[in-house]
Amino acid sequence: MAYIQNYKKEADCVFCYELAQPDGPENLIVLRGKRAFVILNRFPYTSGHLMVMPYSHQPALDKLDPATRSELMELVNQCIQVLQKEYRPQGFNIGINIGEAAGAGITEHIHIHVVPRWGGDTNFMSSLASTRVLPESLEETYWRVRRAWESLERID
Repeated sequence: MAYIQNYKKEADCVFCYELAQPDGPENLIVLRGKRAFVILNRFPYTSGHLMVMPYSHQPALDKLDPATRSELMELVNQCIQVLQKEYRPQGFNIGINIGEAAGAGITEHIHIHVVPRWGGDTNFMSSLASTRVLPESLEETYWRVRRAWESLERID
C-alpha cells in the first residue's frame, strides 16, 4: 500500500507513472506491445503475478477500441506461455476487477491479472497476518520473466 500512496504525483495514475519510466526492475514493465503492456504486480499473490493493461488510461473494457481489447487478450495468452515455461504452475487465476465494488484496488486504469497457481500456494500467513510469503524477490522474478519472454516465439 505504501507504493500506491507514495508514488510520484507527476502522473495521476500509478500505472501511467510507471509507463513514463525506463523499463527495468524499478518499474517492473516486462513487455511493451503496440497498444498494451505487461507489468509485474508490485504486491503479488504469488511469484510471477503479472498484469496486462492498455496504454490508454480507461476504467473499463468498453472504453477501449477493439484492437486494444484484442491485444490485451493476446498478451494474456503470452503471459500464460511465459509463466508455464518459467514457473511450471499447476493452474492460473485470470481476472479483471472493474470498479471498487468488484475489488479493483486501482479503478481508473483497467488491468487483467494473470496469477500462476500451485496446489498449497496459500498458507496461514495470508489469512492471519495479511502477509504473503514469496520464494523470490520481485527483481529476480522480473529478470526470470524477461528472459523467458525473450525466448518466446511470438507472432506480432
